[in-house]
Amino acid sequence: PAYFFDCGIIIRGLLAVWRATRDREFLDVAIACGDGMLQAFDAGSDFHPVLELPSKVPASRNGRWSQSSGCYQLKVALGWHELAEESGEMRFREAYARMLEQSLADELEFLPGHTDPAKVMDRLHAYSYFLEGLLPALPQPALVTGIRRVAYFLETIAPTFARSDVYAQLLRVRLYADAAGVLPLERGTAETEVAALEEFQAASEDARIDGGFYFGRNGSGFLPYVNPVSTAFALQALQMWRDYQAHAPLPDRRLLI
Repeated sequence: PAYFFDCGIIIRGLLAVWRATRDREFLDVAIACGDGMLQAFDAGSDFHPVLELPSKVPASRNGRWSQSSGCYQLKVALGWHELAEESGEMRFREAYARMLEQSLADELEFLPGHTDPAKVMDRLHAYSYFLEGLLPALPQPALVTGIRRVAYFLETIAPTFARSDVYAQLLRVRLYADAAGVLPLERGTAETEVAALEEFQAASEDARIDGGFYFGRNGSGFLPYVNPVSTAFALQALQMWRDYQAHAPLPDRRLLI
């Protein structure tokens, strides 16, 4: 299968290399990927989340957020927005605007979205992608209400199950919202969330684990998975926190993992 979300993240990776090297091949391939997504995934009312390959026939949608269309796909549209910034092609900016409109129309339905608290925690991770996707469109009231919703569910569910990446994603959008003057940072709350995130970092004699971040924690302790994606989110969030404390500027939003 080909995932709409993954294709968008690949575009952002290509553009990151293009900005670092100025090798035109990376930009050209990113543009081709962007056009390919617009052609293959467009369902009219939204974008197909998954296609079967090589036929490019839309896969059946189910209750899992990763196999359904929803507000979380706005992070994918960051690839289109960044393509517009780099290439000047308006079709990509228009595609981002279309996804923004769709995401704002259904984002309130995404949370809690399930009766199982653990499933709600998983959806907080996905919903945070929506909040990250809003960053080029600030000021945006949905970012303020969204941050508060994630914080509420995270605090409520964390005693029984929590994911490290949700803490990291929440911290990052808090910092960007503060820098943009959209939502002043509640320092005490942020410090509590930073401390909770730091608890997920592993210390081990095994070099494959040492310094990594556990994926999750339940009532009996940390789940035995040191996750490279969770680790990347956490390390970036904690570096941003240190920069904030040092009154240093935040990284360009295009560098957001």
